Amino acid sequence: MRDRLRSPPQHSANRFGGGINRVQSPWRAQTIPYASIVIASLLPVILLADVMPVLPPLGFMMLIAWRIMRPGFLPLWVGVPLGAVDDLVSGQPFGSAILLWSVAMIVLELIESRFPWRGFWQDWFTAGLALVIYIIVAMVVSGATLTLPMLSAALPQVVMAVLLYPLLARLIARLDLFRLARARRVG
Repeated sequence: MRDRLRSPPQHSANRFGGGINRVQSPWRAQTIPYASIVIASLLPVILLADVMPVLPPLGFMMLIAWRIMRPGFLPLWVGVPLGAVDDLVSGQPFGSAILLWSVAMIVLELIESRFPWRGFWQDWFTAGLALVIYIIVAMVVSGATLTLPMLSAALPQVVMAVLLYPLLARLIARLDLFRLARARRVG
């Protein structure tokens, strides 16, 4: 009994892994957001339907989620290189994601500067509206004619994109905790 009372605690008091002589990994802090967006851009390539992709644009969803969850973290120009990666793997005409992702980053920056207060419902509405507009404009840019059958074929993808945003926001929160966790001892 006395040994248990005298033994030091086995865990740190700080749940983020802090303590004396602990620092964040700069590599992890800078690469996690970009790597998660690139990996999410690669995932829809796995499941393709005959005419339309089954999965929503996960790369764009991750970009929007990172931008909304961590405003000011991603620079405005990040839509160009990440959009280029998405264009190369998605099959869209080259430059479409570059343009649409860059415009989305600028519009989200304008919304953030106009309405600095945020809540979950406002974030979900903003992300849902951005996703719906992105999917429809991406269809137009790809050369598809917007007919009722084409829009009805895209409807499951739009609904899935809007409904998946809260789960993606939760994933971003976990990735952000991992990104900011203290990694190694100094000295």
